[in-house]
Amino acid sequence: MRIPFQRLDIARDPEVAEALRRVHESGRFVLGPEVEAFEAEFAAAVGVRHAVGVASGTDAVTLALAALGIGPGRRVLTTAFSAGYTALGILRAGAAPAFADVEPSTLCLDPEAAESVLTRELDREPSRRRSGAPGEGRIAAVLPVHLYGHPPAGWQRLLELAAAHDLPVVEDACQAHGARYRGRPLGSFGRAAAFSFYPTKNLGGLGDGGAVVTDDADLADTVRSLRQGGEDARRRHLRPGWNSRLDEVQAAVLRVRLRTLEDRNERRRALTDRYRAALSGRPLRLVEPDPAAPSGAESARHLLVVRAAHRDALRRHLAAAGIGALVHYPEALPSQPAFRPPEDPPQRFPEAERAAAEVLSLPLYPLLRETEVDEIAETIAAFDPAAPGAVAE
Repeated sequence: MRIPFQRLDIARDPEVAEALRRVHESGRFVLGPEVEAFEAEFAAAVGVRHAVGVASGTDAVTLALAALGIGPGRRVLTTAFSAGYTALGILRAGAAPAFADVEPSTLCLDPEAAESVLTRELDREPSRRRSGAPGEGRIAAVLPVHLYGHPPAGWQRLLELAAAHDLPVVEDACQAHGARYRGRPLGSFGRAAAFSFYPTKNLGGLGDGGAVVTDDADLADTVRSLRQGGEDARRRHLRPGWNSRLDEVQAAVLRVRLRTLEDRNERRRALTDRYRAALSGRPLRLVEPDPAAPSGAESARHLLVVRAAHRDALRRHLAAAGIGALVHYPEALPSQPAFRPPEDPPQRFPEAERAAAEVLSLPLYPLLRETEVDEIAETIAAFDPAAPGAVAE
């Protein structure tokens, strides 16, 4: 591709090379001083007291739920449209996802849809208690996803809804490093939050990695135990746990990258503004909080996602011009075999299903040039879905 979907600059950073040398010379490779230092620095950046490094963002979701005691016999209210790893994290904790539809503007969890799911839960709870039937388990937590780097437009309403039902909020902030709501970092609003440090994230390492962040000291201690097989300080296994530890190499690299996260996020925001202006008047729209509405959201701009009626044909048109584009995500979670709810007939999630047919992610990263944004926009402007063969599969 002349303009690839992603270019990573991490391997060319001389400070990263120095961090790798430091770890190599130390002889410490798992849960050493680099991890401890990164945990403190990342907690400060998110505005919480504790960060616990784990092996991936998926593990961060799992361990946060497990530390809250949410496992078999419980369900977690979450979005119908996200990466599958959100739902996998819930399942690996032993719980089950309870899906709700998404907002059309941000494609994040819709507070009204979430309230409908909770209302249904309350309506059937008395009959479940009378019959003694376990059913699917009651909803024990709310797990919203800050999709593409921004919170739901109805973020405050979601927090109020969870509080009204006395449900802990676990934020999936795996795409939202450095994003804020009303000046406060995302990841600091719930009982806990999960972050991923996969290489393509805004804060990415040289491999997999993740963290659970929280203000709750007891929860943080439980996650530390769970990531190390359920051990205590005396190496006694108090509970079944996981082997999910952030290694020293990733922590050292992430410490370097954290220092420039805000600069790189600002670059992403500037490029998004250029995209927005260049694509104005085209038959597609950006997935983002309404720029004209005072939502208080400051997106990390992890992905630049548009919705297009002829998405697949447009993607082929871009590929023919040497421009990379991806689909995040091609199918709503409840329709996938691993996550399909047991309802018969199956529940529909119209906004999530529409999004799955329309979303297209365009290149967005700090190394992308303004002239390349202009070229992408010009290529989109030249797309004609009515041209012969344009929409043929």
